[in-house]
Amino acid sequence: MLRKGMFLADRYEIIEQIGNGGMSDVYKAKCHKLNRYVAIKVLKKEFSEDKTFVSKFRAEAQSAAGLTHPNIVNVYDVGDEDGIYYIVMELVEGITLKKYIEKRGRIPYREAVSIAIQVAKGMEAAHSHHIIHRDIKPQNIIISKDGKVKVTDFGIAKVASSSTINSSAAMGSVHYISPEQARGGYSDEKSDIYSFGITLFEMVTGTVPFDGDSTVSVAVQHIQDDIPAPSTIVDDIPVCMDKIILKCAQKKTERRYQNVSELLTDLKKALVIPDEDFVTMTPAYASGVKEEAPQQLDVQEVPGSAAEKKMVKPVPPVKQDEIERKAEQKVDDELDRILLDDEEPSRKKPARKHFDDDLDDDFDDDDEYDDIDDEGNDKLDKAIMFIGIGIVTLIVVITVVVAVKLFAGGGFESTQEETSSSIAATTVAENPEDKDKVVVPSLVGKTEEEAKSALNSIGLGYKAVKQSSSTIPEGKIISQGTTAGTKVAKNSTITLSISSGPESSLVPNVVGIDQVEAANALESAGFMVTVKKAKSDTVEEGKVISQTPTAQSNSAPGTTVIITVSEGKAASKSVTVPNVVGLTEKEAKAKLEELGLVCEVKYQSSATNVKEGNVFGQSIKAGEKVTTGKTVTINVKKSNTTSETTAATKATTSASNATTKAN
Repeated sequence: MLRKGMFLADRYEIIEQIGNGGMSDVYKAKCHKLNRYVAIKVLKKEFSEDKTFVSKFRAEAQSAAGLTHPNIVNVYDVGDEDGIYYIVMELVEGITLKKYIEKRGRIPYREAVSIAIQVAKGMEAAHSHHIIHRDIKPQNIIISKDGKVKVTDFGIAKVASSSTINSSAAMGSVHYISPEQARGGYSDEKSDIYSFGITLFEMVTGTVPFDGDSTVSVAVQHIQDDIPAPSTIVDDIPVCMDKIILKCAQKKTERRYQNVSELLTDLKKALVIPDEDFVTMTPAYASGVKEEAPQQLDVQEVPGSAAEKKMVKPVPPVKQDEIERKAEQKVDDELDRILLDDEEPSRKKPARKHFDDDLDDDFDDDDEYDDIDDEGNDKLDKAIMFIGIGIVTLIVVITVVVAVKLFAGGGFESTQEETSSSIAATTVAENPEDKDKVVVPSLVGKTEEEAKSALNSIGLGYKAVKQSSSTIPEGKIISQGTTAGTKVAKNSTITLSISSGPESSLVPNVVGIDQVEAANALESAGFMVTVKKAKSDTVEEGKVISQTPTAQSNSAPGTTVIITVSEGKAASKSVTVPNVVGLTEKEAKAKLEELGLVCEVKYQSSATNVKEGNVFGQSIKAGEKVTTGKTVTINVKKSNTTSETTAATKATTSASNATTKAN
């Protein structure tokens, strides 16, 4: 745990701890270099000692650092110091969506959709950079004091697994986990969409669809059971909202929204034309397996007499650009209503009596939620009228200018030129900022140098973010932060995601373990395995002698790791016994052991002229042929000793190694 007043990287001063999670603790800090407050997420000690985990943690954080979006908590910096691994992020003052739901009980669907649109925009930006969240849930969504909705921990959730997060954290995530994640399978953008659907379900109902006593029981429900329609739990949920949530939470990925852009389109329609049933549900048999048709949602009739009873009023078709405009306005209006506990009194609005009452008030009193039929929309009629008046006025002015020039003798051609110039000047005057803007070129697929040259030639800079890719060659641009064709001010910085090649992983250490266990460990880490056999007197048969690439080296997934497995001791070999008489005990032992022979020593007194401590005899004559492993006894001179034999010193040097040295 960091202490108040500590500095990281001689730059970030720790102010206080503001949160903690399964993998990390979060601190408020001050960046003295840029004079701003930031949030620092510090990896917990038990995970910082796992090199593989740390490597993935840093790689994912660096990928997330390339995301810049109003609905994503931005990552500013990644680093480590004295075994402390940390991520520096944007500090957002507010509360999590989870606490907001608990505070409100449930969120009226209009407000819920407005929040959901903000979350979906953040997801869309991340997915466009090929970054999957993998842990979308209310705990990872923050509502700031000014009503902005931001998603945090993008890219970081990838390194978390059942073995790296504690039970409480796992229980918090399992309520939103997709079926494919629960099975331990491949997850992609559609996994985030499933979790988003469960989050939206909780927003409008105040509860999660599945609960249980253990993570396993909840996960099994996600795999096997369909979630109920929200309208069966609470009232006032439009049919389109039911269908949006149910489509997000389909078990089969091909039946969900295929990307967040499709989801955003339907969410905006739900905000603008909630009474229309516009959501297209993918048939159950689309995947090739015929299943029961999905249950049709009941349409509520309007209370009244038999003559007055009617189905929900159909809404006339509305152009997509009109939906976009109205949806953005409604999002702003709804987010302005969000009240946090510590808001200033001047911003607070009158307290709401009850969610249902408030919902009724919105329908009755808010003109913006009335039928958007063009013929009945006074605001739209007025706007069209003013636009028409403006166009007529402009035509009259141009006509007068042309007439004056003609009668003044200026000629039609010069008049036309001057009129065109006048109109052009008027256009520039109306949009003076356009003359200082440039169009962002398409840079995807180019090299960094090519992109740099293209941007610099029109007065733009760039920021490079490395991102692993198994499909885009190293050094090529995967995506750009600002879409091609967009007009931006000169000297703007364009974020470029550049491929660093296939993602690398640390090769696990398998030396000394059983062949089967070694192969399983390498394959689980994403590597291919090739086995070679070799004799060894030091490594037990069936265990790994060596590996290539070596342990803890960085290699791309799919790389082949060669493991050499022991076949046991080498076969015996014939050697010639050397003459060791006259040598010291140490020299004689070394010479015999080098040939793979076992040396036994006997200490005896001797009348020979051999010096004390030297060999004066050997049990097998020099020049004889014997097999490796044979025992040779040497007689070593020692004074005042009568035919005593010490505990025999036996050499157990491997025959194969000895043979190699002899050769």
